[in-house]
Amino acid sequence: MLTGDEYRESLRDGRRVFMDGVRIEDVTVHPLLRSSVDWTASSYDKYYDPDPEASGPYFFIPKSIDDLRAQGERQIDWDYPTGATSQGLLMVLTAASRMRATHPVYADRALAYFNESRLRDIRCVETITDAKGNRSLPPGKQDDPDMYLRIVERSADGIVIRGAKLHITGAAISHEMLVMPTKRMKAGEEDWSVACAVPVNAPGVTILTTSTAPRPDLDPSLFPYSSRYNTGEGFIVFDDVFVPNERVFLAGEVEHSATFAHALGLWQRLGSIGSYVKLADTLVGLAQLTAEANGLERVPHIREKIADMITYATLIRAGYEAAIQNADYTEEGWAGPDELFTNAAKFYAAAEFSHIVRHLHDIAGGSVLTAPSLRDLANPETGPYIEKYMRTMEGVDADLRLRLFHAIRDFTADAYGGWQHVTMIQSGGGLFAQRLVVHKHYDMDHAKELAKHVAGISKDETEDGTESIVGARPPFG
Repeated sequence: MLTGDEYRESLRDGRRVFMDGVRIEDVTVHPLLRSSVDWTASSYDKYYDPDPEASGPYFFIPKSIDDLRAQGERQIDWDYPTGATSQGLLMVLTAASRMRATHPVYADRALAYFNESRLRDIRCVETITDAKGNRSLPPGKQDDPDMYLRIVERSADGIVIRGAKLHITGAAISHEMLVMPTKRMKAGEEDWSVACAVPVNAPGVTILTTSTAPRPDLDPSLFPYSSRYNTGEGFIVFDDVFVPNERVFLAGEVEHSATFAHALGLWQRLGSIGSYVKLADTLVGLAQLTAEANGLERVPHIREKIADMITYATLIRAGYEAAIQNADYTEEGWAGPDELFTNAAKFYAAAEFSHIVRHLHDIAGGSVLTAPSLRDLANPETGPYIEKYMRTMEGVDADLRLRLFHAIRDFTADAYGGWQHVTMIQSGGGLFAQRLVVHKHYDMDHAKELAKHVAGISKDETEDGTESIVGARPPFG
């Protein structure tokens, strides 16, 4: 296993990373990436064990409901690359299980890659969304075939890939990228049906990164959350990158082009729901603390809004628990969350998030945006004014209220808050993707039978043995 410092050193590997038009020579000391690196490094130190046989709990294959629940509880507080590593490798194994019957070589490579990643103690990110070009056209009809990442060369030793992948959280501070098709490909789109593992520092890889971290010249007390917990986003270019065969998990088999995306959606959405449970409880806590600090906790409309927020938090937790309790199992005995409950809970959490944040902002008021800074409070010239006018009652001073207002702004209404609003919708494939999966896995036949019973419709067998739906006789008369 690696220590935090060894992780930092492993990132100094010649990777090609840019931000704001400037190449970053060392991501570990860059002012907008340093806190991201430190957060991930803290996970390395937390789980470090010098035993040569030891490995972190993120390299874990659940085999029971209890395993799934324990893994979910652990990852709620993980940094993004660590959580993505767990989800990404489980995605690879899930896809491999679904391909084993027809493509055992790929399945064996996937399991070998899982074990290699565990031994090296690396961090991986899922790399799925293509540039896509004209969204109304398939990959083969684009005016530039590189709009979807594709194979441009095949040899006995491996493949060469070209294209770009967008919205890749944590790419600049991870070790490897798990590349996969962004959607189902059709016959004739074999070159775009590719899944593989690529090192971040591989020749031909370039990462353009952005960050929601506050700029170094800003007061960190104004950003109590995002100054400590943030992860950059990567726009990744693959400019004729060679991938050896042992790292290729799909190379032209269109029938499995969507297998990886579906498997990723399952694990990424479960991880999202787990984090949303904590997020929702945090929003409720901020709302209650602010209402109490303002002396409004007993006002009926405030209580009603907080009740709505509590219901939101509780239903997300219920969906999360149902997804785990109704686990599915692969032929290998690996446990995975239920598709229906996972996607329904993810959809609900994302679709209602803005409504819940609106409640928080309504309860807190305009000071979320306009409250003075803690430095203003510390200034002997301005501090007394703030002390006088920002307190509300005995036990609620200006310092407490300022900290609450800045936390709410940072967490829900500033750069990080905006990032969070968008990722709630887009993470795991967007709302439409979850709706599709929910519809696919819902027991519609059962629902129809219940509806027929209510409507008095029954099935009668005809003379030729087939069934015919007819009106049922009235229950009496």
